[in-house]
Amino acid sequence: MARKNNDEPSRLAEILGSDTFKGLLPFLGLVVILGVMYWLTEGRIMQPRRVRLLLSQVYYPMIVATGVFFVMTLGSIDFTEGSTLGVASIVISELSFYSIPLAILGGILTGAAIGAVNGFFHVKFKLQSFIVTICTMYLFRGVCAYMTTETAIPASAAIKALDSDNLKIGITVAVLVVAWLLFRFTRIGNDVKAVGSGETAARFSGVRTDRVKFLTFVAAGALTGLAAFVNVIKVGSITATAGNQLETQILISLVLGGLPITGGAKVRFSNIIVGTLMYTVLNNGLVMLGLESATQQLIKGIVFLVFVALTIDRKALKVIK
Repeated sequence: MARKNNDEPSRLAEILGSDTFKGLLPFLGLVVILGVMYWLTEGRIMQPRRVRLLLSQVYYPMIVATGVFFVMTLGSIDFTEGSTLGVASIVISELSFYSIPLAILGGILTGAAIGAVNGFFHVKFKLQSFIVTICTMYLFRGVCAYMTTETAIPASAAIKALDSDNLKIGITVAVLVVAWLLFRFTRIGNDVKAVGSGETAARFSGVRTDRVKFLTFVAAGALTGLAAFVNVIKVGSITATAGNQLETQILISLVLGGLPITGGAKVRFSNIIVGTLMYTVLNNGLVMLGLESATQQLIKGIVFLVFVALTIDRKALKVIK
């Protein structure tokens, strides 16, 4: 009997430490946060008007998070999403007076160009991704601030008229479906996971690691450029604060969704959806409770620390590439 009792704690510890349990934690966390906020707001957070508001805050962050998901699968990181969104939004607003398709293309190409700058310095000069993207974050945030110094940059009435939930849902779902298919059923997904699991081993197995990393940063930037279009039709005009702190929101969302910061084969595509929803529900719930900004930051910090402590893979910890 004593031996059986001694085995039970070890078996419980084994279950709690298993990859299966850790994979379920983000889903459980989403349910818990939604349940707590439903109780604290007396059900108001699930009112149709509130749900619509919540979803309106999910669309473009989820598109951006999809690109960053691939970057983080490499074991890299990207801090330029906010400044990229700001610059791309300015380009889209300016071009919207000429042609809507041209504006969309301009936003995507602007994002891709910024991603190419990040990828070039990361690959060519062998600099860690977080160093490169922190530098370019300040660079392009400065560009955004310079271009909006005198006044906010308005978009055309034609592009603002496109603001509809159906369009934003359609774009978001299309991005998620295409990205999921690429990640799950093509060599692209296998290559990014291989690089994240071990760059040297991936190179010896035939993966062109430098090319994969460069194109991943370009694709992430392009998706942020597309997200900028969704942002422009929502807000209508662009100021110097466009995309401010977006990079922090995306990083936290993906970590909350269970994405290992070291990347590799253990990433799950569901990390994007679960993490973005969890962050948005928590943020909106705290706002609805009328808490002061400092209190909101304190609560979010505690929640983030708890989830990181529960989901991080300590065996795979290493320096971010």
